Amino acid sequence: MLGTIRMAESILYLTELLGVRVYDLKGRRIGRVKDAAVVPVVHPSRVDRFLVGGGWAWLAVRYDQVASLSLDGGIRLRDEQLTPYHDDEYMLRLGRDLLDQQIIDVNGRKVVRVTDVTFETRNDGLRDYLAVLEVDVGLRSILRRVLQGVAPPLWVRRLQRRIPPNSIRWDFCNIVEPDPQRRLRLNISNQMLEQMHPADLADIVEELSPAEREAIFETIDSEVAAEALSEVDPKMQASILESLEPEKAADIVEEMSPDQAADALSELEEATSEEIMEEMDAEPQTEVRELLEYEEDTAGGLMNTEYIALPETATVEDAITALKGNPDLLESLNILLLVDPDGRLVASVPLARLFIVPGAIRLRDLAPDELLSANVDEKQDRVTELFDKYNLLTLPVVDEEGKLSGVITADDIISVLRHS
Repeated sequence: MLGTIRMAESILYLTELLGVRVYDLKGRRIGRVKDAAVVPVVHPSRVDRFLVGGGWAWLAVRYDQVASLSLDGGIRLRDEQLTPYHDDEYMLRLGRDLLDQQIIDVNGRKVVRVTDVTFETRNDGLRDYLAVLEVDVGLRSILRRVLQGVAPPLWVRRLQRRIPPNSIRWDFCNIVEPDPQRRLRLNISNQMLEQMHPADLADIVEELSPAEREAIFETIDSEVAAEALSEVDPKMQASILESLEPEKAADIVEEMSPDQAADALSELEEATSEEIMEEMDAEPQTEVRELLEYEEDTAGGLMNTEYIALPETATVEDAITALKGNPDLLESLNILLLVDPDGRLVASVPLARLFIVPGAIRLRDLAPDELLSANVDEKQDRVTELFDKYNLLTLPVVDEEGKLSGVITADDIISVLRHS
């Protein structure tokens, strides 16, 4: 039976296991542990093989060939029918394939690097065996890596006591198999990803490989994907959309605000952009096509078409009804726009004023005397100046005839400044 690991309640670290001596039945050393392997299709966590280096070849020691294991006494075998090590696509080598791999830490909302592995002793009713308990990602494991082979394990353990542990349970990890790259994934449900703030999810996405980014955007809810996509770098937006099937890309783009969708599609090759737009519903497709006609550095290129416009004769009660009919806009809305029968902008009413007057009051009577707006061809530098000078949150945009075309929000200006 595998003997008790004589430290920390049968806990052992990969950094401690690597280099442990292996002895045959007569006590002769046949080599040192070079790696350990899990075979997930056989058992999800059990260390199935110890790979032992000695002389010119490596040997594979099965878990059931081990009589005892301890850091000071090494591994003692119960039989010597060992076989040369041969690589196997179903075998996950913990040292080679897991250490230094990047995985998503949902709780920490970031991508982290695996720096060590924690084992514990378990029993299957016949024998004890080592099982992977956690992957370690914190300062403790970094300390063990730095001092690996330099300082005795007991000494290293004393040093690490003052450092808080930081690890992810193996239960939450998922091996993608068969996989030539033997990649590790966190076994996180889409629900956990979808509950993250879009900015946090975007930060994670930006640190992943293209294949991993594609896998996330293929599976999460389209609305969540749209919010996260809006937060990533424009060039990466293009890369993600290009990697997706046109139908899935269209579902995501439809959930974006029209201006963000237009910005994302403008980064793509024309043929790819057109292929995605053809999969979109008619209304959002039309809005995006209209925005794509404007130069990127103009008010028309900055504006979006998500606003509420009412007739100039509308009352406060009419405005409340309109707001109830557009709940998706409430989070970003701070003004209502009034237009004449020909669609020309005539007034802008701060949303807050609706809540201090009776419902029969005309909205026109609540509008400031000065109406600020920008022409669709106005350069973005001038638009930025207007936001700065007048401390604006929203600026209406009109065409040459004064007809309302869209609005620019402070978020749009922040994005411009961030990428300038």
